[in-house]
Amino acid sequence: MLEPESVPYPPFFRIAFPHTNSIAVQNQMNHPQLDRSQLFIRPLSDRYNKVQIERDSVHPGTAFNPLPSDIQGILDECVGKIRLARANGRPVMLAFGAHTIKNGLSPVLIRLMERGWVTLLATNGAGIIHDWEFAFLGQSSEDVRANVDQGQFGIWQETGLYLNLGIAVGAYEGMGYGEAVGKMIEREGLTIPSQSALIEVAKTEAANDPVRAAAALDLLDVVRERKIADGFLPIAHPFKRFSAQGAAFRLNLPFTAHPMIGHDIIYTHPANRGAAIGRAAQRDFLTFAAQVHDLDGGVYLSVGSAVMSPMIFEKSLSMSQNLEIQRKRKITNHYMAIVDLAKSSWDWTSDGEPPMDNPAYYLRYCKTFSRMGGTLRYISAHNRDFLLALEQALNS
Repeated sequence: MLEPESVPYPPFFRIAFPHTNSIAVQNQMNHPQLDRSQLFIRPLSDRYNKVQIERDSVHPGTAFNPLPSDIQGILDECVGKIRLARANGRPVMLAFGAHTIKNGLSPVLIRLMERGWVTLLATNGAGIIHDWEFAFLGQSSEDVRANVDQGQFGIWQETGLYLNLGIAVGAYEGMGYGEAVGKMIEREGLTIPSQSALIEVAKTEAANDPVRAAAALDLLDVVRERKIADGFLPIAHPFKRFSAQGAAFRLNLPFTAHPMIGHDIIYTHPANRGAAIGRAAQRDFLTFAAQVHDLDGGVYLSVGSAVMSPMIFEKSLSMSQNLEIQRKRKITNHYMAIVDLAKSSWDWTSDGEPPMDNPAYYLRYCKTFSRMGGTLRYISAHNRDFLLALEQALNS
């Protein structure tokens, strides 16, 4: 086998580096990077927000638009599957897009957790941010068009600093992304180790636990650059009763986050550290995958997530099938209810996957789940109506 240093470059590398095939030379290419330290960052209190959580929150028992009879039939089936799964100790996983939080549905999510109907909640990076901003400020959802035009979209001090710092602390403590933010909300602050303690951990753990050592250095970098004092840093969250993440932490339920680098406003802040994000998000992905591995006889609910939910589910199920097939078993008895606004002209249950020239083929949240075995049900409904109907049916 060739040693890494002796592996020849593909032709395009040989063109770029005609006089050498040195990896060291290749890595010296430094392209310009935007300097976030030069940004003018305004306080979050300056921002106009479209949603106020005390005014706009949606509570269990709120009236909703009745579901069409065919959709109601699927909801009834879904309720039965959830009841059976929980009676048998099987998972009921709920993945959702950020609009579920923006639409004020966190009280409904909290009720589902408190009553034991769901065993894991999963969302994207934006869902984490809206939930945190509601808990911290009581408001969220800025005017994107206006703020991009003024060079201000996403560039807010408290959201960028506290979320990035909270995730870096959580990664150092061995926590997941959503868990770290939920802990910060529930405990209304962060415990910041001293710089000397972080340096000592990095030194002593470098040989035995390099991941922890690296996490210590990431946190050290943030607290040193931002001049964060050690000890308990109080961060008031006067609206934390509306936080699904805080409730999940309090109830010891997984609340997993599945971000993509550059997608969320916290990447605009100088306190952002990609390595800390990656460590915490990887932990969440594997926590999510562990429940998928136990999903035989369980239920997966995907509400308003066009990309994140199907992408993480298919990888998790593939790993899970890999493990089960090694044991001469297979995951086949999983029930998936996929909810989105789009009307589907294709019968995914009866007709399988549409041809590539049919627009339905490009509904990722239908196409992906149709390939996952088990039982698929697609529900065209607003997330508000579906979740209210589901919670009321389960708790009636």
